[in-house]
Amino acid sequence: MTPEEAKKEASKKAIKFVVALFMLYIIFSQGNLFMNSVMMPGSRFYNPFISDHLNYIQGLKSALIIPAVWLIKAFGFYVIYNEMDVMVISGPYLRVNYSCLGLGVMSFLAAFVLAFPAPWKSTFKMLIIGLITIYVLNVLRIAGLGVLLGFFKSQRHNFNYHHEAFNILIYICIFTILYLWIKKCNKPINAQ
Repeated sequence: MTPEEAKKEASKKAIKFVVALFMLYIIFSQGNLFMNSVMMPGSRFYNPFISDHLNYIQGLKSALIIPAVWLIKAFGFYVIYNEMDVMVISGPYLRVNYSCLGLGVMSFLAAFVLAFPAPWKSTFKMLIIGLITIYVLNVLRIAGLGVLLGFFKSQRHNFNYHHEAFNILIYICIFTILYLWIKKCNKPINAQ
């Protein structure tokens, strides 16, 4: 294969990756938004059966709230919570909305990993590691807000941009993990 042919082949692979990444991201992110509307009472596409039996969005909220509440309690706070609210007694009131779930970041990660040309075993491992990382960081964010705002009551008005700060942190972590994964996936190719 000539250098020009190799360059054309690499360009084709890069274009294929970008198109697959874009398409998968749109499917995942918009699919989650659509499913949120299917499971939200009063919305245009609301379906009671799906909302009652297949509500993975509420499941994720609960999976974030319950461990976060355990962590907040470990710091000595009394906490009351329900399916979307966490109230730290003598502390903050936190509401876990759809935008707090990290589904956009998870959609990007899943799209990137699935679009990237890597062996399926490596792809599956990276997908699991990345999703667990996002989940753990999200639990720590919710618990951290509860604990910090519980201890520093006078600073509550300074945490208006916690969502943006979390997104920056999570994307730095995800890009670092993806960089290391890509480097590892390309090692055998470079060694040949």
